[in-house]
Amino acid sequence: MAVLDLYEERLATPLGELIVFTDRAGRARAVDWADYHARMQQLLTRQYANTVWSVQPASTTSSVTQALAHYFSGQLDALEAVPCVVQGTPFQERVWAGLRHIPCGTTWSYKQLAEHIQHPKALRAVGTANGANPISVIIPCHRVVGTHQQLGGYAGGLERKRWLLQHEGLSF
Repeated sequence: MAVLDLYEERLATPLGELIVFTDRAGRARAVDWADYHARMQQLLTRQYANTVWSVQPASTTSSVTQALAHYFSGQLDALEAVPCVVQGTPFQERVWAGLRHIPCGTTWSYKQLAEHIQHPKALRAVGTANGANPISVIIPCHRVVGTHQQLGGYAGGLERKRWLLQHEGLSF
């Protein structure tokens, strides 16, 4: 069985504290809001079900956390090149990869995302995979909205989703 060491960092943001988990290579493995810590633990447990993993405090600030800090301070393109590792079903991984194609400052509907990943009829499944995204903000699930531009759900709460979209120059 594989062993995975995760390094935990915390970042104060205008929306509350983010918890950032990186691996030995400095890649993002999980990012979520501190008030959703239990949800993140569940996602990690599911994502790494066949892996022995441990969490320890990071000894230095990772490039992932630095990029998030830059994003929140207004450098909106800071997250584009952040390396991420996710483990899910092949469908989930397609959805999560598809999310990274939504340009900052734009939104896609669930239908557009489903079409992008070449599963045009899988709107519900796309929504479910979007909700199971383990790397919040960097994998921008907040950029997915309903067909008529309604905010829809966001695991971090609708006020955070609205703030993130407004931060990226959209009016919601």
